[in-house]
Amino acid sequence: MTDPQAPRVVVVTPTYNERENLPVLAGLLAGLEVPGLRLLVVDDNSPDGTGEVADKLAAESPDRVAVLHRTEKDGLGRAYVAGISRALVDGADIVVQMDADLSHPASVIPEMLRLLQTTDAGVVIGSRYVTGGSAAGEWAWHRRLLSAWANAYVNVILRLQVKDATAGFKAWRADTLRRIDVGSIRSNGYAFQVEMNHRTVRAGIKIIETPIRFEERNEGRSKMTLGVQLESALMPWRLLFGRRHGHG
Repeated sequence: MTDPQAPRVVVVTPTYNERENLPVLAGLLAGLEVPGLRLLVVDDNSPDGTGEVADKLAAESPDRVAVLHRTEKDGLGRAYVAGISRALVDGADIVVQMDADLSHPASVIPEMLRLLQTTDAGVVIGSRYVTGGSAAGEWAWHRRLLSAWANAYVNVILRLQVKDATAGFKAWRADTLRRIDVGSIRSNGYAFQVEMNHRTVRAGIKIIETPIRFEERNEGRSKMTLGVQLESALMPWRLLFGRRHGHG
C-alpha cells in the first residue's frame, strides 16, 4: 500500500526506438523501494513499436506506468518539456529525468531522492565527474573526450560550477521546475540539459551532484546527431548573450 505521506515521484523517460530497453527499465524501476513511484513514457511515434510496448506496460501496471504519445519527433528537449509538464499537472512532487537506454543506473534513484529530501537542493544530478562517478570501460574514447570537453566548455562560458553539466539523469523538486519555467525552454538535445542547469543557477537554487556509473547504450543507436552537437556548442553563447542583455 502506498504511503500517503510519501512524495509523488514520477520518472519521465522520452523514447524513440527503445522497445528492447523499455521493459527492462520498467522492471528495474518497479523493483526499487520507492513508494508510489511512477514511470511516464514519452514516445515520439517510434517506428519500432516502442509506443505499443509502453501501452502494454501501462495496461499491465496502470498504477506504475503511464504513456504520453507525441505524433512528431522534434527532439529530446521538447519530449522532456511535454513529459515534465504532464507530470507537474498530475501532481508530481519530484520529477526524475532518465534515459530509456539503460545508461543511467536506476539503483541510484533512492539516493537521489534521499538527498533531495534531506538537503536544500532543488535538483540532484547523477554525475559521472564527481568523486566516485565513472563511465563504463566500453564507452568509446572519442565520446569520453567529447563529453569531457563539452563540460569544460560549458562551465568556462557560463560558470555553472556543475561538474557534469550535460548529464541527463536528474531528480527535481516540482517547485524548482516551476521556478525555472521549464515549459518555456526551447532548446534541444544536450543543450536542453545545460539550459535547465543555467536557469537553476541563475535562480539561486542549489544543485547537488551524486556519483553514478554511466553505462554505454545496451540496445539501439546513439542519437548524438550533428545537429544536436551544433546546438550544444552554440547554446552557452546564446545563454550568455541573453543574460548580458537582461534575458534568461
